[in-house]
Amino acid sequence: MFGLDKLDTLFVIWAFFLQIILIVHFALRKPFFESYTIKFGWIVYALCFPAAVISLILLLGGKSWSFWLGGFLFLIYAAYGYWIDYIKGIEWRNPLRKDIMFPYVTLYLGTIMFYWWPLALLYRPLWFAFGALFLIGTILNITSH
Repeated sequence: MFGLDKLDTLFVIWAFFLQIILIVHFALRKPFFESYTIKFGWIVYALCFPAAVISLILLLGGKSWSFWLGGFLFLIYAAYGYWIDYIKGIEWRNPLRKDIMFPYVTLYLGTIMFYWWPLALLYRPLWFAFGALFLIGTILNITSH
């Protein structure tokens, strides 16, 4: 794919897969809150496990930190989000609790940025395509609360 090696291809496929899953999740979250979000929203957090494995493969394969950091950030973000949303059951989105929101959003955006930015190092059109998906995901995320 675009002259990329196997590890670069793995990174690209995972980055786009994750972003597409997030778009689907954000699109379903509000209209199907009871039937989907409450029952199955945790699956998005569970994607941190394959993300961490992929990051470990990239790290051990000698890829630059910018390619493997996203998966480890996702692991931290997912652990925090799962703890807040499912274990503690804290309602922090409405009313907004900034003490929870700031670390949550920072970890989320850090995760996404480290899947997006390295794409520019591989093939600039991938960076633009992911940017378009990120914009769609962001709009859906904001409007689904």
